[in-house]
Amino acid sequence: MATEASASQLIGVVTLLGAAVVAVPLFKRIGLGSVLGYLAGGPAVGPFGLGLVTDAQTIVHVAELGVVMFLFVIGLEMKPSHLWSLRAQIFGLGSLQVAASALLLTGVGMAFGFSWPVAFVCGAGFVLTSTAIVMQVLAERGDILAPRGQRIVSILLLEDLLIVPLLAFVAFLAPAEAAPTHAAPLWQRAGTAALALAALVAAGLWLLNPLFRVLARAKAREVMTAAALLVVLGAALLMEMGGLSMALGAFVAGVLLSESTFRHQLEADIEPFRGLLLGLFFLGVGMSLDLHVVARNWPLILSGVLALMAAKALCIYGVARLAGSSRADAVDRALLMAQGGEFAFVLYAEAVKLKVISGEVNANMTAVIVLSMALTPLVLALHRRLARAQAPSTDGMEAPSDLRGDVLVIGFGRVGQIASQAPLARGARLSIIDNDTDMIRGAEPYGFKVYYGDGARADVLHAAGAHQAQAILVCVDDKAAATRIVENVRRECPHSRLVVRAFDRQHALALVKLGADTVVRETFESALHMGRAAALALGATEDEASELAEQVRARDAERFALETSGGDFAGRALVLGNIDYIEPPRRDPPAATPQGDPA
Repeated sequence: MATEASASQLIGVVTLLGAAVVAVPLFKRIGLGSVLGYLAGGPAVGPFGLGLVTDAQTIVHVAELGVVMFLFVIGLEMKPSHLWSLRAQIFGLGSLQVAASALLLTGVGMAFGFSWPVAFVCGAGFVLTSTAIVMQVLAERGDILAPRGQRIVSILLLEDLLIVPLLAFVAFLAPAEAAPTHAAPLWQRAGTAALALAALVAAGLWLLNPLFRVLARAKAREVMTAAALLVVLGAALLMEMGGLSMALGAFVAGVLLSESTFRHQLEADIEPFRGLLLGLFFLGVGMSLDLHVVARNWPLILSGVLALMAAKALCIYGVARLAGSSRADAVDRALLMAQGGEFAFVLYAEAVKLKVISGEVNANMTAVIVLSMALTPLVLALHRRLARAQAPSTDGMEAPSDLRGDVLVIGFGRVGQIASQAPLARGARLSIIDNDTDMIRGAEPYGFKVYYGDGARADVLHAAGAHQAQAILVCVDDKAAATRIVENVRRECPHSRLVVRAFDRQHALALVKLGADTVVRETFESALHMGRAAALALGATEDEASELAEQVRARDAERFALETSGGDFAGRALVLGNIDYIEPPRRDPPAATPQGDPA
C-alpha cells in the first residue's frame, strides 16, 4: 500500500512537470507568456480535465511558497530608504485605488441582484489583485524597478495589508448565529499583527546579518541555502501567525536584508525554488477551476468576469490619471491589475464559514477569480499587439520649431545624457530631440527640455536647427536609425560637425564611409578603462597603466584607419592575442623506397 501511494505521488509530480514542460514553451512561442501556459496546463491534467492529478488545493497551498519567495527576492532589491520614499504611493495611491474599486465593484454585485453584504464580500475579494500574476508579468518585462512598476508594487503591498481588516469586517457582517464566539476582538488581532511585524523587524535588524556571517565562515554552501530558506519561511510563518500575509512577511525580510553583503548570495540560493514553486502555484490555480460549475452557471460566471474586470480596470485607469500618470501607463496598470487574486480564496472561505455568502456563491466567485487570472495574460498580449500597430501617444509632447542651439543632440538616453554635460559645462546652448515619450517626460524633472521628433526625417532636422548647429551628436540606441540619421544629416547639413555613437566596429566603419566626422564605439572607452584596471591589478604603476592604455588606443586607431580602406582584416597584425602565431610545420614528402630494398 505504501509503495502504491508513493508511486501515485510520483506520477502526480511527473504529470505536473510534464504539463509545465509542454504548455509553457508552447504558449511563450505564440506570444501569450508563461503564466497563461501554466494556467492552461492545470485544467488539462487536473480533476476536471484528464484527472491525472486530483488534489489541486494542496498543490496551491504548498506552491504559495513560490509567491512568498518571489516577494522576498523583490524585497532584496528595495532598500529601506527607497521603500520609505514610496510611502505616499503605498498609502495614498493604494488607498485611493482600493477604496474606489471596492465601492464600484460592490455596486456591480448589487446590480447582479445580491444583497449589499454579499456584493461587498464578492467585490472586496476581487479588489485584491493577484500578486503572483502581476509580479511575474512585471519580472518578465523587466519593469519591477521602473517607476510605473514601483507604483504597482506599492499598491500590491497595501492590498496585502488589507487582508486582516477585511477578514475582521466579514466577521462583523456574519449573522448572530454564525458569529464565532471564540474569536478575539479586533484590537487584539491588530495588536498581534503589529507585534509579529515588530518581531520580524527586530530579527532582521539585529539577528540575520550576524547569523549569515557565522554561517559564511563555515564555508558550507548547502548550509547557506538552508539558512536562506529558513529566513524566508520563518518570516512567512511569523506573519501568518500574526494574521498577516505570508508574502508580506517575506517581503519585509527581504527589505531588511537588502543592504546586507549576503544579498546576492541569498538571491542566488532562493531563485531555483522560487521559479519552480511559482510555476506549481499557477498550475494549481488552473486545476482548481471547477469546469462543472462553469458549465452549469456559465452565463452568470462569464458576465461576472467581464463586468468585474471592466469595472475594476475603469476604476484603476481613473485613479491613475487622477494621480498624474500618462495615458499609456494608466492603461497598462488597468489591464495588468484588472483580475482578482489569490487572497480572494481566503476571504471567500472565511465568508462561507461565517455564512455571509453561500457555498454556491463561493464556487461561482472562485471560478470568476480563476478565469480573470487566466484572461489577464491574454488581454495583455492582445493589448501589446494592438499597441505595437499604433503610434505612441504624444499627449503633452512638443515638436521642435525653429530651434537655434549650438549643439543638437539626437537621442537622449544613457549616452545622450552624459554626452550633453561637456557642452553644457562650456556654456553651449543645447537642442535635444527624441522619439521616446517616456524618456521625454522623465528628463523634464532633471531640468532638460526634450522635443519630440524623429531625427531621421529631414523636416525634423531643419526644425531642430541642424543646419546651423556647430555640432550634431547622434546618440540613439538603434543601429539602423543612427545610419539613416547620418545619411540625412550629411545630405541636408553638409557643414555641421557630426559625432555619432556606433554600435560596434563594423557599424563604426560604415558610419565613417557615410561621412561621420567622429565615431565613438559605445563599449570602447569602458573596455579601455577595464584593461587599465587589469594592468593595475597586475602590479603596474598608474603611469605604466595609463601608457599601456594609450598604446592600445593608438594601435586601435591605426588598425581602424587600415580597415577603412583595406577591409575588416587589414589591421589584423595590430591585435594582440593570447595564442602565439606559429607557422605549422612543413611536411616533406616521404622519401622514396630504394629499388630492391625490402619495405
